[in-house]
Amino acid sequence: MLDDRHAQDLDALLPGQSTESGATRRTALKAALGVGYAAAAAPLMAQTAINTQADGLTVGEVMIDVNGFKMPAYRAAPAGKTGLPVVLVLSEIFGVHEYIADTTRRFAKAGYLAIAPELFVRQGDAQSYGEMAKLIAEVVSKVPDAQVMGDLDATVKWAAANGGDARKLGVTGFCWGGRHVWLYAAHNPAVKAGVAWYGRLVGDATPLSPKHPVDVAATLNGPVLGLYGGADTGIPLDTVDKMKTALAAGNAAAKASTFVVYPDAPHAFHADYRPTFRKEPAEDGWKRAVAWFKQHGVA
Repeated sequence: MLDDRHAQDLDALLPGQSTESGATRRTALKAALGVGYAAAAAPLMAQTAINTQADGLTVGEVMIDVNGFKMPAYRAAPAGKTGLPVVLVLSEIFGVHEYIADTTRRFAKAGYLAIAPELFVRQGDAQSYGEMAKLIAEVVSKVPDAQVMGDLDATVKWAAANGGDARKLGVTGFCWGGRHVWLYAAHNPAVKAGVAWYGRLVGDATPLSPKHPVDVAATLNGPVLGLYGGADTGIPLDTVDKMKTALAAGNAAAKASTFVVYPDAPHAFHADYRPTFRKEPAEDGWKRAVAWFKQHGVA
């Protein structure tokens, strides 16, 4: 739960909000998907944060039905167009805050229907947490992989009914979301391609996470481009090597997958609102991501 120690942080994240109770601030965050930055993501780097304008786009929150449960998502698409290629945008542990919403707008500017579902919503409000460790323990660690796969399937179904061409389906994600890019590329036969930004590749089997990317690498439905940092202390390069070995022994999509490792880049090097941002790897990775989707039939 967010306490009053983080009031100043939230005032900065949500300009114009009054300094009332923690519950009021949580409601404001929850009601404004894609607005403001998650409290636990502080400190923020306003001077490097990218602000993609919504002119020419249809943007905002939508509700997606998942077997009767209403899941919020942020979508961006070229205004007035249909038959659009679809890109699912999977968030880091902070949920669908401004950075993720901005990333969907970048894809929309490139001609995609981009959708970022709030995949933590059943477990809690990721944006309201001020402490990363508490956010992971109380929300993120309680999200079952199977639930995520079902939510993404529902998101694709929504896209197909709302201007998207599900035959041109791509998925990208960052950190926590990057891990699920690999899993979803193995889960859904419709996935044409994926781009995983520094997602964890190995781990112990648990009831909520019975398999990890290395375990499903051989059976991908679409090839995945992995964009990783050589200075990422949380994802050792030997795990990238293990993944490469598993991919090389797999099917055609697995063999077509590849990694780009930026030698001096830390974890979250694409996150332009955080101190970890590295402009050159982030821009190079973005160009590669867009080209990858085009190469593999998403665009």
